[in-house]
Amino acid sequence: MKVILLKDNPKLGKVGDLIQVKDGFARNHLIPKNLAAPANLQNIKSLNHQKHLIAQKQNRIKKDAEKLSRKIEAVSCTIAKPAGEEDKLFGSVTSMDIEESLKEENIAIDRKKILLEEPIKTLGIYKIPIKLHPEVTASLKVWVVKK
Repeated sequence: MKVILLKDNPKLGKVGDLIQVKDGFARNHLIPKNLAAPANLQNIKSLNHQKHLIAQKQNRIKKDAEKLSRKIEAVSCTIAKPAGEEDKLFGSVTSMDIEESLKEENIAIDRKKILLEEPIKTLGIYKIPIKLHPEVTASLKVWVVKK
């Protein structure tokens, strides 16, 4: 019997997969527990429509992320911190500082998306990656200057 999975199952597949299972397993386990639906024409059309809507939404989100990426790459942030000898900072520049600097440029980014491996502790120019979408990563130019 062919069924459409309604919930993820590690042994059978992911939501929306069309799979072939034994009749008894489908009738006695999958369908009563709402883990799957019979693969009739109406359910298949509904599934295809849902997949199409999800794909459109994902494309829209990706385009928005690409637009934001171009905006971020056109901006460079300057962060002034007190520094001592050999251009070492008193303290460090963290993702929170970068987030605040972006807010001043009217760009709202969650600091968890800023991929700063470790805090910046010296003066200089840095390129910081910002992951906006699983497929879109922007590169922000950050200038750390002496206060």
